[in-house]
Amino acid sequence: MFLLFGINASQKVINVVTFICAFCGERAPQNVVKSANRFTVFFLPLFSFSTKYSNECTNCGGQTRLSADQARHSLDWVQSRMSS
Repeated sequence: MFLLFGINASQKVINVVTFICAFCGERAPQNVVKSANRFTVFFLPLFSFSTKYSNECTNCGGQTRLSADQARHSLDWVQSRMSS
């Protein structure tokens, strides 16, 4: 009997906000990226562990770590701007 298990790493852009980058000083779109490691069995993801959020400048590629609350706040901010 074979049991195939492993870890799958994935990255997903969950939001794009525009502000001045702390690294390059340019006003540029910033990608809010969710990185997650998932435990898989037979190539099917079962559960996520080690979920991290970061902010990545599209101009220079500089990255800043974000907390889950900061990432959630960026989503709330965009939704409030869309409803106004």
